[in-house]
Amino acid sequence: MVKILIVDDEEKIRDVVSEYSKVFGYESAAASDGLEALEYLRNNRVDVVILDIMMPNLDGFSACREIKKLQDVPIIMLSARQEEFDKLFGFELGIDDYVTKPFSPKELMARVKVVHERFSKKEAQVYRFQGLVVDVLARNVFIDEEKLSITPKEFDLLLFLIRHENQALSRDVLLEKVWNYNYYGDDRTIDTHIKMLRHSLGKYRDFIVTVRGVGYKFESEN
Repeated sequence: MVKILIVDDEEKIRDVVSEYSKVFGYESAAASDGLEALEYLRNNRVDVVILDIMMPNLDGFSACREIKKLQDVPIIMLSARQEEFDKLFGFELGIDDYVTKPFSPKELMARVKVVHERFSKKEAQVYRFQGLVVDVLARNVFIDEEKLSITPKEFDLLLFLIRHENQALSRDVLLEKVWNYNYYGDDRTIDTHIKMLRHSLGKYRDFIVTVRGVGYKFESEN
């Protein structure tokens, strides 16, 4: 059974999300702030974390950083704030989705299903391109046998590009397929992640090719 950790300082929201989790066949646990969530995750495994931003003691952004150190788990961030900066910052931290309040509990559960299914589809595969190695199952990337430190979203983006090697992919396609839903933002979301990914790849940065007027492609022999 899929287990969700609901982290929000509003008891009403925790209760509503918990009830809908049961309706959709999910198990849930709750925490009232980031510190309580971290304490729970030190001793329990979960499949998805629903994380509010504005909380006492430890805010959602700070909690996200610490959660990723404890467990490789998909995170859906909740917030009453709709500023694009908050969304982009969240994605740079490695969140998988961003939902603004007020929200539909049914839609939230649908997003839980999407991120969990995407996260669960890890094939036992290793891709090798000269000294660049991508271990799909372990979600690790190596450059000349040295493990890189990249965000979960950078990994997802790299993997999608690799699996469509030599194909020119538009920014819209990358937003839809990597984020797995119609993200309402602009091209800077993709461009920012591509820039981060190229920086991480170092001497293999040129494997990610800009296709003018279209988007990007992965090309290991250029």
